[in-house]
Amino acid sequence: MVERIFIEEIEKLYLSIQDETASRLEEFKRLWETGTEKDIFAELVFCILTPQSKAKLCWAATEKLLSKNLLLKGNKNQIAGELDGVRFKYKKAGYIVEARKQFSTDGKVFIKSRVAQFRDVYDARDWLAQNVKGIGYKEASHFLRNIGLGENLAILDRHILKNLKSLEIIKEIPGVLSRKRYFEIEKKMKEFAEKIKISMSHLDLLFWYKETGEVFK
Repeated sequence: MVERIFIEEIEKLYLSIQDETASRLEEFKRLWETGTEKDIFAELVFCILTPQSKAKLCWAATEKLLSKNLLLKGNKNQIAGELDGVRFKYKKAGYIVEARKQFSTDGKVFIKSRVAQFRDVYDARDWLAQNVKGIGYKEASHFLRNIGLGENLAILDRHILKNLKSLEIIKEIPGVLSRKRYFEIEKKMKEFAEKIKISMSHLDLLFWYKETGEVFK
């Protein structure tokens, strides 16, 4: 009974933001199709910043790094100095510098071409989560969705997990998400998405909107 009431609530909410959600997802697709290597790297930086920090503050910080030409050239301290409101800013600034080294050759970033080399989005996510400091499965899924490639991936942040618990899809919100547990919850979320006929990417933004009142990224 509780699940049915909750499903009716989110279905009604989805109808009210369906066009806005579709428009945002199209923006993500266009980023992959027409965005530069720098644009794609900025999305990775944003996702490195997001753990335990507010997404809007993280994107504002990313935009500051871009505007001051620090994203590709700033050192750790310069980058950290622009991360207002971002938790663990010195550690994350270090991750950004490491990622920049990892995806650069002769001072030029090549992250877009690197991601394109993978067989599919799942292989790309595995590699990112296992090889890029500061990036786990949630952040890798978030990054790939934001560049138009991760439509069927679950971004298991606190907003999503809270709603999955309310729907009784999971019994409790896990304190730590192992790779195995992440995939188990993702599978359950996919089954629920199929049940209510809302795609994974739309469902993610719907849950985000339900908790924050806006369709963001």
